[in-house]
Amino acid sequence: MYAREMRRGKMGLSMRLVAMVLALAGGFVFSDAALAEPGSSRYMRVHGQSLPPYGFVQFCQLHQIDCRRSHGSAARFDASPIRLAELDIINRRINAQIKPATDQAVYGVEEFWTYPTTRGDCEDYVVLKRKVLTERGWPTSALLITVVQDEMGEGHAVLTVRTVQGDFVLDNKINEVRLWNQTPYSYIMRQSYLNPRVWVSLDPRATAGPDALAGLRNNGR
Repeated sequence: MYAREMRRGKMGLSMRLVAMVLALAGGFVFSDAALAEPGSSRYMRVHGQSLPPYGFVQFCQLHQIDCRRSHGSAARFDASPIRLAELDIINRRINAQIKPATDQAVYGVEEFWTYPTTRGDCEDYVVLKRKVLTERGWPTSALLITVVQDEMGEGHAVLTVRTVQGDFVLDNKINEVRLWNQTPYSYIMRQSYLNPRVWVSLDPRATAGPDALAGLRNNGR
């Protein structure tokens, strides 16, 4: 899965994230009106358990240490302004470092989740961002692989960062880090913060398996 067009930007903070960082000093009140939408929730809602994507299952078989359950706190991570800025930096850096390409083009198979070196699809961006942030001290309970349906109705993967300040999304299709409810996506399922091998549903209507829900075998991005 990969974006048809990657929006590149200079390294550094986006104006939206700067507004968020500055606002955090006085509580969770954003100066950016688009982020302070009345009645909107900064946290995702879970609707029961879901089956994991088959590509994720295969990934965990090859990278067991990266799928092990953390014994640390499962509480929401209280991210400082510096930590939030780090999300922006890592998202932009990896988006620029990895070129979009399908698994078929890179590996000759339909679906293969792995750590990319120069090219990869959306899941590859996600697992690499998760790994880099973990190495920088972020708890695994805060870094959740998430499956969505994008604005084109196709399956797509993003990284949800679960914090006290809200659920933020790191996306290979856009450099700007956003709150989950400020993206154009329909959220289908994600990893559980209690156990990375367990997946939970984000869609109360979702009753089918991951192939039907996310369309991960189709022209995902």
